[in-house]
Order: sequence, then C-alpha cells, then structure tokens
Amino acid sequence: MNPVECETLGEAICTQLTEEIRKLGFAEQALSSFPVYGQACFTNVTDPFSGLDSLVGIWRNGRGDRLGEIKLHGDGSFYAEYDVVRPHPGDARWFVEAVVAWGRDGIIKAEAKLLPALG
Repeated sequence: MNPVECETLGEAICTQLTEEIRKLGFAEQALSSFPVYGQACFTNVTDPFSGLDSLVGIWRNGRGDRLGEIKLHGDGSFYAEYDVVRPHPGDARWFVEAVVAWGRDGIIKAEAKLLPALG
C-alpha cells in the first residue's frame, strides 16, 4: 500500500473504532481521547509470519502511556485496538476494555472487548 492508501484506510478504521465507542453509549466528554490516524506514531516492521512489511502505529496519551495500536499489513489485512478502560455506560454487568477493528481489502469489522464487571 502506498502512503495515501494507508492514510485513507487508517482514517476509515479510526472512524469505525469511534463509531463502536459511541454505539456503546459513551458521551463525548466521557473519554479523554478517540483514535485519530494522524496522532499515531508510525514505524515500518517486517511481519515475522508473512515476511511482508507492515505499517504499525501506536497511540499514546500526553504522559506517554499506550492507548492503542493500528497495524496495516502488506497483504491488505489490518488490525487495530484502542483502549477504553471504562465501565459500560448502559449495562453495569460489563466493563469495556477496548474496541477492536480488523479486516482486509477495505472490509472493516469492529467490536468492543468486554469483561464481566467486578462486584
């Protein structure tokens, strides 16, 4: 993928991650940040399984804590995860760990990673 294709796909993935967060019912002010493609710090890595190059971006907060990661693989597949780390706003039985997105060739699937709430 060329840089423009990576950016276009990355922005679409971030939009899908943000939509997943909103579908859970979080208010805009409930989270300190949302995934923005241009705010990730990117490096090129070689995928140990396929041997193909991958573009890997990491999101961090102002303190340098890791918030998430996006991986765009040379074969057209991708995976992204963005931390939410908050109780589910509409169902006290659940804790929202993160939202994830994956897919290939422009087809994006996404869902929340939920854990049972404590106590």
